[in-house]
Amino acid sequence: MDLSRCRCRLWRELVLLASLLARGILQASGQIYISPDSLTGLKGFRTILILENATEDAQEYSWHRGTNGTADNFIVSYNPPSHSWQTGPMYSGRENVTKMGDLTIRRSALNDTGNYTVRVDTGNGTQTATGWLEVQAYRLRTAPDIWANASSLVEDMDSVAAICYTKATNVKWYVDYVQVSSNDRMTISPDLKTLVIHRVSRYDRTLHCAIESIPEILQRSEIISLTVNYGPDSVWLSTSPDIFKGVLSAKIGSQVTMECSATSKPSPRYQWIHNGSLLSFSEASVTLPSLTLEQTGRYRCVVGNPVTQLTMYREFQIQQQPQHIPAVNKGFYISGAKVVWLIVFTVLGGIYVCGILIYALVSHFSTRCLNGLSGRAQVELICHG
Repeated sequence: MDLSRCRCRLWRELVLLASLLARGILQASGQIYISPDSLTGLKGFRTILILENATEDAQEYSWHRGTNGTADNFIVSYNPPSHSWQTGPMYSGRENVTKMGDLTIRRSALNDTGNYTVRVDTGNGTQTATGWLEVQAYRLRTAPDIWANASSLVEDMDSVAAICYTKATNVKWYVDYVQVSSNDRMTISPDLKTLVIHRVSRYDRTLHCAIESIPEILQRSEIISLTVNYGPDSVWLSTSPDIFKGVLSAKIGSQVTMECSATSKPSPRYQWIHNGSLLSFSEASVTLPSLTLEQTGRYRCVVGNPVTQLTMYREFQIQQQPQHIPAVNKGFYISGAKVVWLIVFTVLGGIYVCGILIYALVSHFSTRCLNGLSGRAQVELICHG
């Protein structure tokens, strides 16, 4: 029994060696072949037998179990023109052919070990290739442990160092679930087991490491959550009535609302200062229900982060809105009927004035004529009318 196992193992190694030696020749000749790198599988994981040098105009890819492509050992095929798949007697429900002609085997088992043959119909002929798949039982390494020297930090001020405890040599680091490498903000040690972030960012929310004992299979450490405090970045101010050029104009007795907001972690603290005096308000929003003259003046909203020790503020002026004095219309308006009467009286008045002037002129010249006559002539003139 042991002798037969040795012969079987020797045969597999010879087949693999032959495949490796023929790989370069097949690539140069354009002949299809199964990539030797894909001829090793792990129990319980997906195995992909990669087809190389296949033409793009292939009419059909068919995979068979064994060293020949007969109907009895047919597993599954894919027909590119019709985008259809067909299964055969050796199909177990775990196999499939990709659109590139590769054979995938889900949840590989030890009895999947053996020869596999692929047939490619190019329309002008058929090419075949055979490869030996070795499925092995593999015990994964223990997942790595991780440690960090801090978990509560201040953005752009603090640094954090993490160590991945594992015997593996292919360690990968992830910040906020994204794989990272050494850059101007972080450094990974030459043995890959230490990560230092020199200036933490608000987006550095998690840390973890992982090892890749098997290609494409990661064993991850536990997740370390980071609390990165930041801000306030800036202060936004909204008021009612609105501010114009730093001045809020409002009527005495009217309601005035003022609100500050800022981006910060943890939530910021608020202070309000009026004409240099600290007010008792500690909320982001302040309402003056009925503005008084004493409440006008300069206001300052101060926003502070107790952890980062950063403080920012916004200032504005509240002034009494000037009273509106209605403009006096010095012109006048006359209705149509009054215009008619005005014209009539104007005409009559003109006639009357003209009459007086004519009468005065006549009287004046008459008096001069009488003065030039003798007394007897004046009497005669008067008598004769």
